[in-house]
Amino acid sequence: MHRILVLDNIAQEGLDLLDAHPNVEYEVRTGLSGEDLRTALNEFDGAILRSGVKITPESLEGNTRMRALVRAGVGTDNIDKAAATRRGIVVMNTPAGNTVSTAEHAFALMLALSRNIPAANQGLVEGRWDRKKYMGTQMAGKTLGVVGMGRIGREVASRAIAFDMNVIAFDPFLTDEQAASIGVKRVATVDEMLPQIDYLTVHTPLTPETTGLISHAQLDKVKPGLRVVNAARGGIYNIDALVEGLKSGRLGGVALDVYEDEPCTDNPLFGMPNVVCTPHLGASTEEAQTQVAVEGIHLLINYLETGEIRHSVNVAALDPKTLAELRGFLNVAHRLGLLACQWHGGGIDHVSISYRGEIAGKDTRVVNNAFCAGLLERIVDDANIVNSEMLLRERGIELSEEKHRDKGAFSSSITVTVSGSGRSIVVGGAVLGQNMPRLITLDEYRLESFLDGKLMVFAHKDVPGIIGRVGTVFGTHGINIAQMAVGREGNAPGGTAIGVLNIDGEVSAEALEEVESIEAITQIKMIDLPKAGELPSWLS
Repeated sequence: MHRILVLDNIAQEGLDLLDAHPNVEYEVRTGLSGEDLRTALNEFDGAILRSGVKITPESLEGNTRMRALVRAGVGTDNIDKAAATRRGIVVMNTPAGNTVSTAEHAFALMLALSRNIPAANQGLVEGRWDRKKYMGTQMAGKTLGVVGMGRIGREVASRAIAFDMNVIAFDPFLTDEQAASIGVKRVATVDEMLPQIDYLTVHTPLTPETTGLISHAQLDKVKPGLRVVNAARGGIYNIDALVEGLKSGRLGGVALDVYEDEPCTDNPLFGMPNVVCTPHLGASTEEAQTQVAVEGIHLLINYLETGEIRHSVNVAALDPKTLAELRGFLNVAHRLGLLACQWHGGGIDHVSISYRGEIAGKDTRVVNNAFCAGLLERIVDDANIVNSEMLLRERGIELSEEKHRDKGAFSSSITVTVSGSGRSIVVGGAVLGQNMPRLITLDEYRLESFLDGKLMVFAHKDVPGIIGRVGTVFGTHGINIAQMAVGREGNAPGGTAIGVLNIDGEVSAEALEEVESIEAITQIKMIDLPKAGELPSWLS
């Protein structure tokens, strides 16, 4: 039974889905903060929220249960994603649910600015007929600048084109061909568009690159009378610069729906002429709230029941089909990580993962994380498929990846080099059938060994009698060898070789001492791996 926490009021349609699901228990607890929020989050497997609750590092301190947080909306600024990732919590949002509503609101703000609608309405409310005072501006024939051509930006652009406006767009991932297909003109920078546009609207997250996108420095570059709109994130425009631009006449109007700190009831723009402000209404339509609630509940239940990850902002997307395709390699990668940690045995500063064959055509970020989880599992608490790469990099370990589409001896394989403390080791793995993990490379040796249970790995001179002598020692001590694999350096005898034994039960210190005393054996290492079929919690 999955327990789900509803932290903000969501549409009834979302609650109806929870009521109808036989494997879900849920509680609605709104307005939580501080210790109450921290305690509640540790009682549930997943949670859905809007913008009313802030998930901070303190909210997640000591959390060992929560697996997923879903934001019923686009922005996840109220969730500390680094803290969630560190705890192994998937953070997802619902980017499509409020797309049209937000685009419509941004366009409504442009219309309100152009035709002085709020001020004209207020004049009538106060008993004045100020028809001449509120001469407006026609939008047809004007030029709109759109920063951010994601879902919402494209919806705004399509509406502007329908209004006979010219549209100039900036987005770092937009190509000239894509722009032409949408019917907009692409520019290389925001500063390049500023002298050309009559209206500006932004539809980007708040990042270091977008913070203060319109600031004091940009006021000298804008076309005089520019009207600016922000229904995306507070902080993208510098408020003091907007005030200065209005007073100087460089700006012809400002419309805001979002603010750096919300709720916001005190702002120098409130009450200024040619300003329209609304209290974050972009997604406040019945249709949008229904859609984000329904979509959010589906995301949460699907992840808890099947492991499907969609619209995540902190981990690679993983749908059920991809999960099924990669499950065997997630298992292999995790076991290779555990093996590499034990076989290397020292400080690590670099990990290089190489994919060959069919798997090289997949999105392997989640497989990287599975290896990192195994590598860190015996060192760091709660390393898992969500947080392991972050934990690895936090420890100063570099991670690199390369892919080769050509096949080797297996249709797909993973080879990892782990380096540090003056030592590099190589481990490689593949999947036989659907779910049988195999070790196929260990350092310079090729072999085929089971990757489960207790292994004894021993390097030795490639001379006759070694395997027999090891078997005799184990037989004397009542130790059963379940499987055995050997690999030699090169193709000719007489060099060095390696043996991997799968052992039933424990190997006593006395037995190991006897094996170590065999003259031709140069190194022995006991490796402890999960049993056959045993999966980590994040994969099972």
